[in-house]
Amino acid sequence: MPDHSQYMLRCVQLARQGSGYVAPNPMVGSVLVHENRIIGEGWHELYGEAHAEINCLASVRDEDRELIPMSTLYVSLEPCAHFGKTPPCADRIIAEKIPSVVIGAPDPFPEVNGRGIEKLLAAGIEVIAGIEQDACITLNKRFFTYTQKHRPYIILKWAQSANRKMAGRGDERLMITNDYSNRLVHKWRSEEAAILVGTNTAMIDDPALTTRLWSGRHPVRAVVDMDLRLPPGLKLFNRKYPTIVFNTIMHQEQDNLLMYEVKREFGLVVQMIHAFHQLKIQSVIVEGGSLLLQSFIDAGAWDEIRVITNRDLHVAEGLWAPELPEIGGREEFELGNDTISIYYPE
Repeated sequence: MPDHSQYMLRCVQLARQGSGYVAPNPMVGSVLVHENRIIGEGWHELYGEAHAEINCLASVRDEDRELIPMSTLYVSLEPCAHFGKTPPCADRIIAEKIPSVVIGAPDPFPEVNGRGIEKLLAAGIEVIAGIEQDACITLNKRFFTYTQKHRPYIILKWAQSANRKMAGRGDERLMITNDYSNRLVHKWRSEEAAILVGTNTAMIDDPALTTRLWSGRHPVRAVVDMDLRLPPGLKLFNRKYPTIVFNTIMHQEQDNLLMYEVKREFGLVVQMIHAFHQLKIQSVIVEGGSLLLQSFIDAGAWDEIRVITNRDLHVAEGLWAPELPEIGGREEFELGNDTISIYYPE
């Protein structure tokens, strides 16, 4: 009896290599097994290009290709059955005469959502579904949230001193995190579709909001500037990467800059979430400031809160960090003198 879990977890491991490169598509991994020997592996590497199953089949060596019709294909997400940017993977599986397919999780995307499994079954292929399903859904928590809840996956992140201060007095910039944590933050940015900051953070810190300390794609940059008072010389406005400015004055798009108009009389958080969904932005990391972060917490609009605490730093006077809400779980680890805490809702 083959160890389905072992091969599915390998699919998950492979799929993670697509992190930051395939959104708004899900991360997917695939393994082809003949008599307990892996003869092919692949993952979805880049949005708009071949899916995991196709890359897996392409990896099979010439001397093993005759084994394909006698092998089992493992895939972490239900194979697609529709024409998108690439042909249906289910059709290719059928054409290769693969007799058995093991699936981690169903695909909630409306154009798939069971149709891939139906197509395989109609072709006489054995389908085993739900193997390591929790791991496969967790892998694509952004995709599942965006598809099922019609909003982006929202991560709130801030750094604080040991006594919960996230900024010093006035316009003085407070350096809290160490070099290791700084690189981790840039890794986090590379994994999300967009990054959001408030007016004061943009004005005082003049952040670039890129992944310059980590290899990977730069997220779409977004800033709240309700009255358009931020100076045009800020790094955010260098037009190198797409930037969204939420404001109450104009709606206009040109040269990598989208001025997105919102209304004061409606909730800003709700309007921004709606805008991100409209723009097909699957995940957002909110990096400050304190008022913006607290507004997301107060609205209950978050999926993770990531806090970096410098255990050696105490700040006498300054800006308090946001108040944590009720949480359902926590992970924690240390990087040098920084403690990284990740909180999840109830």
